[in-house]
Amino acid sequence: MRLLSLLAGALIALASASAFADATLPTKDLPGSSDPAWLKRFEGSFIISYEHRGFDAVDFPASKLVVDNSERRDGMNNQLAVAPRTVHAEGDYTRLLYFTPAETSTLEVMRNYIDEIKANGGRLIYGCRGTGCGGDMKGNDHGGGTQGLLEQLYPHARIKDADFSNGKCASAGDPTEQRYILAQLPDGSGGMRTVGVYAFGLEGGLYCTAQKDRTGVLVVAISPKPMQNRMVTVTSDEMRRALETAGHIALYGIYFDTNKSTVKPESKPTLEQIANLLKQMPQLKLGVVGHTDNVGDDASNLRLSQRRADAVVAALVEDYGIAEDRLKPSGAGETKPIAGNDSEAGRAKNRRVELVKL
Repeated sequence: MRLLSLLAGALIALASASAFADATLPTKDLPGSSDPAWLKRFEGSFIISYEHRGFDAVDFPASKLVVDNSERRDGMNNQLAVAPRTVHAEGDYTRLLYFTPAETSTLEVMRNYIDEIKANGGRLIYGCRGTGCGGDMKGNDHGGGTQGLLEQLYPHARIKDADFSNGKCASAGDPTEQRYILAQLPDGSGGMRTVGVYAFGLEGGLYCTAQKDRTGVLVVAISPKPMQNRMVTVTSDEMRRALETAGHIALYGIYFDTNKSTVKPESKPTLEQIANLLKQMPQLKLGVVGHTDNVGDDASNLRLSQRRADAVVAALVEDYGIAEDRLKPSGAGETKPIAGNDSEAGRAKNRRVELVKL
C-alpha cells in the first residue's frame, strides 16, 4: 500500500508539473502584440513578450557595465551594475521579445539588424558581446547576485509574463551567450529613433526545455513623440492655500526640454497663475526652487536646476512685471527627491519647480 501511495504521489506531482510546463514552440505572435512600423523583425521570428507605452523613457547602456562596489542593492538583492555612459531617449515606447527559428545564431540575428538599421540611414552608437558587456550574464528574475545587461533593458519590475510562459522562460533564464547593439535612426521629421537590440542564447531550463539552445531577441525601441500635457493647471487660489498651510507647493506645469533651461511656451498657464498670486498678495515673497531627477551627475543636475529656477524668475519679471526682489531663485538638483528614481514615473515627480513662502 505504501508503494502504491508513493507511486500515486509521484504521478500527481508529474501531472502537476506537466500542467504548468511550456514545452511547445510558439507558432504565432503573442495576442495584442505588433512590431514598430519603422523596424522589421528577423524573418521567421514570433513575439513572445510585449509591452507598449504611449510615452516613456529609457536610459540605454552605451558602455560596458561596471559593478558598483558600494553596499547598494536592487529590489532583488542584486549588486548593481551600471553603464558609465548612457543614451537617454523619450517618446513612444515598445519592448518586444522574439523567439527566432531553429539553428539561428546570435551573430546572424545581429548582423541582420545592423544591416537593416544602416539601410534606413541609422548609425551604431555602441556594441558588445559576451563578458565584454560587463556585469553578469543573468536573466531578469534572479536575486542575490549581480545585475546583467538583459535586466538593464527589461527590468524585473516590468515583468508581466505569466510563469512558465515563453516570455518568462526566455527573459528569466540566464543567457548562454549575448550580443548587444545600441543604434539611432532618423524618423523623417528631424528627430532620431533609438533602439537597443539584445540577442542571446536561451538556457531552456526545467519548464522551458523547448527553448533550449535557441536564440532570443530583445528589442527596446523609442520613437520621439511629445508628451501629451494632461496636467490640470494649478490655480493661484490653490497655490495660496498650499503656501499658507504647508509653506510650499510643487508645480509640474513649467516645462523644459531635456537638459535645457529655456522655459517652453506651454508653461504659460502656470506662469500666469503664479503672477496672479503675486499680484493678489503684494507683500508675498517667494523662493523659486528647481529640482531634477538623478539622470546625469550631481554637479550637472545642480547647475541645471539653478538655471531653470533663474529662467522662471526671469519670465515672471520680464513677461509679467513682477518685481525681481520678490523672487529668490535657487537650485536643489537631485538632492531632494519626493519619489524613487528607479522608474520614469518617479523621475517625472522629481522634476519639478517648487514655490516656497519666504
